[in-house]
Formats: sequence, C-alpha cells, structure tokens
Amino acid sequence: MSVADGREVRLDLRLVPAALTSWAVTAAGILWSISGVIALLSAAIAAASVTAWWGGRHRAPHDGARMTAAAVVAIALIGLGFAVAVQLRVEQVQGHPLVDRYGDATAVIVTSSETPRMLGGGRLMFRGSLRYVAGDEMSGRVVVFASVAGFAELTAGQPAAFTARISRPTRRDLTVAVLSATGEPTMGEAAPIQRAGQRVRSAFATAARDALPADQAAMLPALVLGDTSALSADTTAHFRAAGLTHLTAVSGANVTIVCGAVLLVAVFVGPRTAVVLAGAALVAFVIVVQPSASVLRAAVMAAITLLAVVTHRRRQAIPVLAAAVIALMIAAPELAVDVGFALSVSATAALVVIAPGWSRRLVARGWPKPLADAVSVAVAAQLVTAPLVAAISGRLSVVAALANLAVAAVIAPITVIGTAAAALSVLWPAGADLLIRFTGPELWWLLNVARWAAGIPGASVPVPAGLPGALTVGAAATAAVMLWRWCRRRLSARHDTIGA
Repeated sequence: MSVADGREVRLDLRLVPAALTSWAVTAAGILWSISGVIALLSAAIAAASVTAWWGGRHRAPHDGARMTAAAVVAIALIGLGFAVAVQLRVEQVQGHPLVDRYGDATAVIVTSSETPRMLGGGRLMFRGSLRYVAGDEMSGRVVVFASVAGFAELTAGQPAAFTARISRPTRRDLTVAVLSATGEPTMGEAAPIQRAGQRVRSAFATAARDALPADQAAMLPALVLGDTSALSADTTAHFRAAGLTHLTAVSGANVTIVCGAVLLVAVFVGPRTAVVLAGAALVAFVIVVQPSASVLRAAVMAAITLLAVVTHRRRQAIPVLAAAVIALMIAAPELAVDVGFALSVSATAALVVIAPGWSRRLVARGWPKPLADAVSVAVAAQLVTAPLVAAISGRLSVVAALANLAVAAVIAPITVIGTAAAALSVLWPAGADLLIRFTGPELWWLLNVARWAAGIPGASVPVPAGLPGALTVGAAATAAVMLWRWCRRRLSARHDTIGA
C-alpha cells in the first residue's frame, strides 16, 4: 500500500511476476541445463497459480478461476518464450568457432567495451567484443587479460589488434572465451563520440590533480565518473569495510542526481524544456562515463527512480521497473547473472517502494523531512542489498547504514559540482578548477568517514560466501525488520494504554 492525497492506493504489481519469471528463466538457462530451466519454469507456474488464487479468493468463483487460469497461461507463455530465447543464445556460445581453438594462440582484433581495470602485478583486464580472429570476421563477448605496459591507454570503444592465447571462459555469462594477450598491441581509433568522452575524462582527472590533494583528487573522478584507476589500495579497503564501495561505481543514484539537478531549472524554462534538458544530460553523462552494460543499466534504473520522484507516483514506478527488467532480459540476457544488475534492481525497488513509506512514518513522528528521507534511503538500500553484498564478498559491514547516513549530505553536492566541472574541463579549465575546489571539504569528510568507520573494531564481520551468506544475511535483515515492527507496535499499545 501507498498513500496519495490521503487515500490508500495499491501498488501496481501486475508486471512483477512476468519480470521475475523472465529474469529467473534467463538466469537458469545460462547457468544450468535445460532440465534446470524446466524445473524453475514449473516452480514459477506453481507460484503464479497460488498467487492468483490467493488474490482472487474474495471474488466470485468464476472470476477467481478465470483470473487464475489467465495468470498461469501468461506466466507459462512468458517463461517458455524466454527459455527458448536463452537456450538459443547458449547454443550459439557453445557452438562458437572459438570453442575449437581453446588452447591455441592466434591474432585477434577486439573492441573494448570498457576502460581496463587494474589487477595488480602489472596486469589488467577488460571486456570487449570480437571483430576478427586469424583474419576471419567473428563476433562474441570476450574477457581479455593483458599487461599494463601495452594496454594502459586503451579506452572504451577502441579496437586493439594483438596475439592472444584462447581459453575456456571461467564463468557462465555468455562469454565465448578468455583471451590472454601476448606481445605489443596495435591500437585503432574509437568512434569520435567515444573519443570526445575520453577527452573529458582525461581533462577532468588532470584538473582534479591540479586542484586537490592526492587522495581527494583520486576520489573525485571515482565518485563522479566511476574512474577508480587512481584510488589507492588503502582507500579501497576503507570503503569496502565501511560499506561505501557502491559510491565509487556509477549507479542509478549518480544519474538521478545529475538529471534531478537539471530538472530544477524547470522553474526558469518550463517543465517540458527541463525534461528535454534532463534527457540530453542523461545521454551526455552515459557517453562520458562510457556506455558499458553496467552504465546503461544504471541509466535505466535512474530514469525509473527519476520518474517516481518527478511524478510523485510510486504506483507507476513498479510497472516501469518491471518492464525495464523484461526489456533488459531481451536486449542483454547476460545481465541475468550479473550481480550488479541484481543490486541495481533491488536498490531501485527499495528507493521507490520501501523508503518513501518509512520516511512518511518518521515525519509523522516529528522528524524533519530531509533527515527522515536520508535515514529511510540509507537503511532501506542497506537492508535489500546486504544479502547480495555478503554473497559476493563473504563479509558484512555492520557500520554501512551509519556510514552511508553520515555521508549522504555530501554525495549530491560532489556529484553535481563534479559533473559541472567535468563538463567545463575541456571548454574552460579555469572554471573547472574553481568548481573542483568547492568539492574539497565534502571529499575530506567522505574520506574521513570511510577511514573512521573502517577503523571501528568489528566494522565488518565474515559471513559465508555465496548462497548461504545471502540467505543468512537476508534472514537476519528480515528478523531485524520484524523485531522493529513488533517493538513499535508494543510501544504504540503501551502509549495508548497510558493515554486511556
């Protein structure tokens, strides 16, 4: 339930079963055999039957039966369609020409889809798309491991020709091969629009180094553009222990803040023009940050959150989120097994469904609205993402909610001012330098909160990795919410008894 104009309004959940089914069936098709897909599809149909029956039990018998039958047929058709589609994609990967070349070394041309990530020991890795193998035109997603010496200047969208040893992929995510580069690469040119984006990234990083101390200069591009290449190992460890790592990856929150700031000009130019400007800002931001799968995913999630904020209609946000999940499963099925995608969807759902209700209750108890919003967003996001983070890292940050709350007030100013400085860094370096200096106090606070939080004894505790860790932390989070609600009811009942 949500409240609008004093009236209770049911959240529109009609597309949610279809979204969950498409996601689950696609993930099962990538990870398991056809028998696993059939088992999961059967479970989805059974769940749809029970849900439809439960929802229609108060209706007339014939209406309830029709609703149940329609829901089952719809889920079956959706699940079957996605099962067939993902099986075709899996068969393409399994029958790819590179499969017969595993263990061989040959010349390849790969177009990078992201800026390489440093691994330490003079090595880096990046994801990309095949263009040629031994002179034959070929396609497919690959992961490349290479030496920093030859590939450090590679940018997203730039093709590179090199000799590589071809290996079987280590993860089931529709990647066709892992390439271990040897020798010096020959670099091509990215598209003009991607070169322009890289020019902005480089100019912004240079301006930050000229205007800020080293630790702050490394952090600013990470917060604004997701460029973590200059972050030290100590800073990375502090952010991980404090539960703040998500701030250094471009997320829907970044894009929402940028577009929301643009929408504020609506009072001067009108709402329609402001929406057009926000759309242009969204496209430009994606180009500069680099349009990898994770960034495009963040842009979609941000657009959904922004829709809920602008229209003040959480009821419409859930169908749009569900539709976005379905569309992304069609366009990029590999996201079904991407943990970042799961984090984005769950966090977006928490922000548009859970946090507003919690904030409203806190305001009703006398909290200032900005503080209520900040607390609700920090706690809701932490609760829904903690199981996934625990599954990935095998650790749980017990100070994450507090640390996120402590830095919540500085993230928006850093993002807005930093983005404006990035836009000016090529056109007007002096103006960019001035804006960047305004982010110094906020960056100092953020870095010190991460350092202090990470230094608290027991700031993060080990938990089982993988599914056991997710279930353990999920159960603990659910128990914490239920305990809080029980305590709230007891206190309310005691207050009513005393008042009587």
